[in-house]
Amino acid sequence: MAKARRRRVRDTWKEKHWYKIMTPKEFGEAEIGTTPARDPSMLIRRRVESSLRELSGDFSKQYIKLYFQIDNVAGDTASTNFVGHQVTSDYVRSMIRRGTSRIDAITQVKTQDNTKMKIHVLAITIKRAKSSQQKFIRETMERLVAEAAAEKTFRDLVEEIITGKLASHIYHEAKKIYPLKRVEIVKTRVIEEK
Repeated sequence: MAKARRRRVRDTWKEKHWYKIMTPKEFGEAEIGTTPARDPSMLIRRRVESSLRELSGDFSKQYIKLYFQIDNVAGDTASTNFVGHQVTSDYVRSMIRRGTSRIDAITQVKTQDNTKMKIHVLAITIKRAKSSQQKFIRETMERLVAEAAAEKTFRDLVEEIITGKLASHIYHEAKKIYPLKRVEIVKTRVIEEK
């Protein structure tokens, strides 16, 4: 009986180096993790997730997930770009109660410096609103998001979204139509960068 030859398996893990992943300037160039790679070019376009609590230290911001994409590697440091954010689904569910209306507005906008983004705004009313009121609130939210994007740079718009200033502005305008419980920007995504 022939003896089977054993193949040596190459351990590629030993060939890998560890790289620090840093957030962009607008997020304080903080380290959000490390990642292994055999070649730095393999890191380009890799996506990384972090919560706003990890970056700000504010535990009340645990429900906000930020997404970054590695765009450059220098030495053992990988720099990133902000590519979007999302509010956790359990947080969204906790806001919605029976007898209220959920109004979603998803808008594609272009910032002053030509970055295209998709922004999803959610409004919750105190009581159930008529469909005509819901339609008017949705149109108002879409208009306010488009206006905010047109007069701000990408960096300023992201800051307003993450800090909640834009949601607060939308809340104060839209509640004139019908009493609102809350307005939240639940998701953003960069479609095309300048």
